[in-house]
Amino acid sequence: MNATVNENCIGCGLCEGTCPDVFHMGDDGVAHGSGIPEGMLELAQEARDGCPVSAISIEE
Repeated sequence: MNATVNENCIGCGLCEGTCPDVFHMGDDGVAHGSGIPEGMLELAQEARDGCPVSAISIEE
């Protein structure tokens, strides 16, 4: 599973605060996703669902 963040990201940091093992804030001021480690899918989905601009996708 992989989490991606699209161009709608406003850099609020909510995803990183919710699931720092998957999301991080880049030097460009927006969030970036990565592969989702074993056991972290639920938190990654919580971060996706909490995104105020629906910028996060989770795919296999």
